[in-house]
Amino acid sequence: MKKLVFATNNAHKLSEVRAILASEYEIFSLAELNCNDDIPETADTLEGNALLKAQYVFEKFGMDCFADDTGLEVDALGGEPGVYSARYAGEEHNSHNNMMKLLARLGENPNRKAHFRTVIALIEKGEVRFFEGRIDGHIAFEPRGNAGFGYDPVFVPAGYEKSFAELGVDEKNKISHRALAVQNLVGYLRG
Repeated sequence: MKKLVFATNNAHKLSEVRAILASEYEIFSLAELNCNDDIPETADTLEGNALLKAQYVFEKFGMDCFADDTGLEVDALGGEPGVYSARYAGEEHNSHNNMMKLLARLGENPNRKAHFRTVIALIEKGEVRFFEGRIDGHIAFEPRGNAGFGYDPVFVPAGYEKSFAELGVDEKNKISHRALAVQNLVGYLRG
């Protein structure tokens, strides 16, 4: 089985990606490499942050790896929170506060169009490649559901009546932005 490092300590992201890749790849987290470093995400794009994380791990451990960055981009807010999605309401990365700030900023605005975008940076034998996944949808007027994490309770994917948090992890993993990006990554790796 092939081995790859997923440059994350986010247990939710790790379990999503492992569920998608379980049959073909052994995925190592940063914790499993005893890497507890706070890898800086100082770029102003999703691509830039994903690459920063992947380069850090590749240079430190010399292992093929990939990293992702995800942003929720809301049309009526000019693409906010975007690259700042995880820390929209402050550096403490509080999902509830992030959602509440988003809902407050949108208010009663009828334009609720939004999309999630995930960018994966893969470093394989020193070569860098990017893979993207995107899912369109809209922002609900209030949080709904208990599954998932982050903005899942307020994001309703196009073609669905339920939020990501109401759909549940299994259904979300089939259609999510991260699933699409990982599918593109896997398509390339299977080559």
